[in-house]
Amino acid sequence: MSYIELTSENFHSEVIEEKNKPVLVDFWAPWCGPCQMLGPVIEELADELDGKVKICKLNCDEAADYAMLYGVMSIPCMILFAGGEEKGRLVGLQSKDEIIAFIDENK
Repeated sequence: MSYIELTSENFHSEVIEEKNKPVLVDFWAPWCGPCQMLGPVIEELADELDGKVKICKLNCDEAADYAMLYGVMSIPCMILFAGGEEKGRLVGLQSKDEIIAFIDENK
């Protein structure tokens, strides 16, 4: 597992303070079926993009403050950050190719 599990405690240091590479945050919850289906794709992306893009997962049930802060209304929701700022978001179950294209377009 090469993605980073985000919490309310480490979100700022792992995402907002990351200045060297883009950060993709997967907002998810354990009870969400599409989120469970996306999980293996996120793991593959974390391995394939290691060193180029930081891949993170944030459990919305455990860190609802950040889900609310970023207006996450539907999950799964992936938000791409660069230089600490939101550059774009994808909502719903996506294929690995769609996510890679989204990262390339928005980083």
